[in-house]
Amino acid sequence: MQPPTLYDVIQAKGRIAAHVTRTPLHRYIGLEKLIGAAEVHVKHENHQRLGAFKMRGGINLLSQLSRDELDRGVSTASSGNHGQSIAYAAGVFGSKAYIAVPMGANPGKVASMRNLGAEVIHHGAYFDESREYIERLSREEGYRYIHAVNEPRLIAGVGTYGLEILEDLPDVDVIVVPVGGGSGASGVCITAKSINPDIEVIGVQAQQAPAGYLSWQRGEVVEASMKSVAEGLATGSGYELALKILGKWLDDFILVTDEEMDAAIVTHLEQTHNLTEHAGAASLAGAMKIRERLEGKKVVLVMSGGNLSIDHLKGALARAQTDEA
Repeated sequence: MQPPTLYDVIQAKGRIAAHVTRTPLHRYIGLEKLIGAAEVHVKHENHQRLGAFKMRGGINLLSQLSRDELDRGVSTASSGNHGQSIAYAAGVFGSKAYIAVPMGANPGKVASMRNLGAEVIHHGAYFDESREYIERLSREEGYRYIHAVNEPRLIAGVGTYGLEILEDLPDVDVIVVPVGGGSGASGVCITAKSINPDIEVIGVQAQQAPAGYLSWQRGEVVEASMKSVAEGLATGSGYELALKILGKWLDDFILVTDEEMDAAIVTHLEQTHNLTEHAGAASLAGAMKIRERLEGKKVVLVMSGGNLSIDHLKGALARAQTDEA
């Protein structure tokens, strides 16, 4: 399982162009004052058609499957955004999607998957329990199983938003990117480091779901507890392909608490007037923790998705009001 290259990302850009949004990169003076950087830009993957960056990977992967694979059906496990990506791509390329989700999955994301034509199967309390179940079912039924991270063509697809960042801000100094399983951060590393090795790429993960961080730190796939409210970062294990890429190219890795992501959600509402889910807010939460390192630099914060449930929004606002009091 070889990591994709910059060439693969460039090829993916052409494949997916007709199906995805080229999302904006906006500069925010208010965030610059908070962080102390020379410039702060936000890559708005929350403006993607399905509200998150994942659909780039789904389109790129399914566009390259054989007709036989598509006819047998595709399957995956997801906490939400990846599942929407596969459901959407399956509709585009004439396949049936079977998606396993945890019992407490975001109801809005589940409804979206069903509206896109997928068969959604609730199984397990956490993502990895859903993944193990759908892997077994796929072997029994003959579905083409799609791992959420260990798929080079997925990573090449999501890496296209990294290309867009470099096209819009060629002299960027630092890109701060959320890390769940690691596909998005892997795509950014491949594009940024291949074009300009001096660009610093910093990953941010939930302190209550640190498997990716621990895997990167130890240089081997590690399992860890998963108790974070950030469903987009809710993985209990590191993954082989992401570890290969992040271990080679990721400059640093930061952990943030759920409370810090709550605060970042509210800050984004105030400063950028954008709604982001916890995973999408992680980059701002991480940047706030390393202000001194970002002073005088041009920084891009990746807002990876905006599919926040009403309950999670209410919780973040309530905690912000409590902190102010």
